Amino acid sequence: MEKRELTCIGCPMGCQITVTLEEGEVISVTGNTCAIGDKYARNEVTHPERTVTSTAIVEGGDKPRVSVKTAANIPKDKIFDAMKEIDSARVKAPIHIGDVIIKNVAGTGVDVVATREIVET
Repeated sequence: MEKRELTCIGCPMGCQITVTLEEGEVISVTGNTCAIGDKYARNEVTHPERTVTSTAIVEGGDKPRVSVKTAANIPKDKIFDAMKEIDSARVKAPIHIGDVIIKNVAGTGVDVVATREIVET
């Protein structure tokens, strides 16, 4: 039996959660004060995911870079692959909030989208 200690990031409470696992399967979750904590803890120990935020290079815009993020969480083990793709991306202005900058980043099925407006110069 294995126990993992986590600080929940599901809400502002920051509960100290203990997850008990047996052969990789969650047996119990304790210490959470809401259902969000239970869901977060189960996911974090079996399939951790994160939203990735970064910037991409803009060509012909009023700003040299545009802020971007993944449209949904991606597996934690794909973050470095996603960042490599984002770092090599070059986009042309104009750019609008929500524009897809990279489709299916790192083979995750999740797009990277712009989070800022960039006008053409």
